[in-house]
Amino acid sequence: MEGGGSLDSQIESLLNVEKQMRLNGDVAGTKKAAIDILQLCFENRAWKTLNDQIVVLSKRRGQLKQAVTAMVQQAMQYIDQTPDIETKIELIKTLNSVSAGKIYVEIERARLIKRLAKIKEEQGQIAEAADLMQEIAVETFGAMAKTEKIAFILEQVRLCLDRQDYVRAQILSRKISPRVFDADSSKEKKKPKEGDSIVEEAPADIPSLLELKRIYYELMIRYYSHNNDYLEICRCYKSIYEIPSVKEDPAKWIPVLRKICWYLVLAPHDPMQSSLLNSTLDDKNLSEIPHFRSLLKQLITMEVIQWTGLWNAFKDEFENEKNMLGGALGDKAADDLKERVIEHNILVVSKYYARITVKRLAELLCLTVEEAEKHLSDMVVSKALIAKVDRPMGIVCFESTKDSNDILNSWATNLEKLLGLVEKSCHQIHKETMVHKAALKV
Repeated sequence: MEGGGSLDSQIESLLNVEKQMRLNGDVAGTKKAAIDILQLCFENRAWKTLNDQIVVLSKRRGQLKQAVTAMVQQAMQYIDQTPDIETKIELIKTLNSVSAGKIYVEIERARLIKRLAKIKEEQGQIAEAADLMQEIAVETFGAMAKTEKIAFILEQVRLCLDRQDYVRAQILSRKISPRVFDADSSKEKKKPKEGDSIVEEAPADIPSLLELKRIYYELMIRYYSHNNDYLEICRCYKSIYEIPSVKEDPAKWIPVLRKICWYLVLAPHDPMQSSLLNSTLDDKNLSEIPHFRSLLKQLITMEVIQWTGLWNAFKDEFENEKNMLGGALGDKAADDLKERVIEHNILVVSKYYARITVKRLAELLCLTVEEAEKHLSDMVVSKALIAKVDRPMGIVCFESTKDSNDILNSWATNLEKLLGLVEKSCHQIHKETMVHKAALKV
């Protein structure tokens, strides 16, 4: 390289200056000498020399922490100006090896790993990118801004979902508490007390807390979609729906509200589902999509729903979901919807009948006897319903067997009521007798 000799001599003289400053304990002078060496290599586009000097300077005896920090921060500014991807990766790896195990440059190392993981992902190496990101536990970094921590963990979760590592994705997602998104960012930040670690400002490319909330719940929807956990998916959409930027724009909240309605219908019947169903029906915005209001109304009305009529009415809306926000409802969604309607109908029948023949139950559900018995058995096993089937007689009994204590308590209650009525009757008879005696005396 032209001028290579002069570059080496300049570096040598600067290294001597750096040594003198370092031995004298001059922090500012040591930092300036180290940065000047890196700047000299950068201006001469000597990338290999730059990498070598970073390693040499960091390993010098008694090297000051402030000098290493300044050197790493300065070299990070050169990453985007490298001539090719190989040089960029080499520089990142050099800085990563220098900052490894040094707590005073842990934030810089996390940012370097994130950039390297992004390059790996662009090259199609998703597994390598995910493994790189998992090396860093940013939740222990006291000086890192809260939004940057959340963004880093969300990136870890996303890469795990991309490589279909759902177990690790769930473990990483639990590092973020949903309550952190509800913190009031408008409040003034408290001034750090003496001795507290100073929290750095988040970089400009880190999204706001509300934007991170949306990203978090979108990733959780991806995770829960893998297990077809419709109730949790519904709760995630509900949280997205509550974001002010979404709630103010009808173009954003209508698709989200549609998804909430669909996943409420697809979720199995339980107290949480009932609570969400009633709170959604009370939402005034639901009047903007009356078709879905009528769908939810059918679920809370204790009447048998005809599956064919329901499917014909909502088939187009169901198929149209694939073009809306969040995409299609899932491969099994249509089958699960039919399953939920059958479960609703069985619950309705159990409310109005104490005993019913299996044949009549199958007629009400528009199913064969075998299918009706299967769905009823599944509900009993999942404890959604209490029922007994007398197969030889072909009778279903929805009454639960009472404990002996309960029977005795009910008898005692009935006797108490009976004695109360007898006493009241005696009082009325006595009153009538007294009235008649008074009338005879007159």
